[in-house]
Amino acid sequence: MPAMQIRDLNKQIALFVTEKVGTMTCAYFFALLALISLPEALLSEDPLEIVSWIAETFLQLVLLSIIIVGQNIQGDIAEQQAQTDRETLAAIKKLAEEIHVVATQTQSP
Repeated sequence: MPAMQIRDLNKQIALFVTEKVGTMTCAYFFALLALISLPEALLSEDPLEIVSWIAETFLQLVLLSIIIVGQNIQGDIAEQQAQTDRETLAAIKKLAEEIHVVATQTQSP
């Protein structure tokens, strides 16, 4: 398989995984999955194991999805802002052209 096809395949896999993991549904699923091991961590009464569960299991697993969701929302907002900026610049350009036409017509003898 040529290198270009491998890169394209890797991109498609990465995009697929990101789209699936970057949902609140996935975050809720990961939270439930993480909670399975919580009773064992609490029963150990070992502060290190409890902190380890919080940091390594819950936060990493659940926050991963939530951060991706947040980034997707920020990306959508940036796209909307870019579209608004394009429309504003197009309107300004049109006004400038109209002003130029009017100014040119008034200067003609």
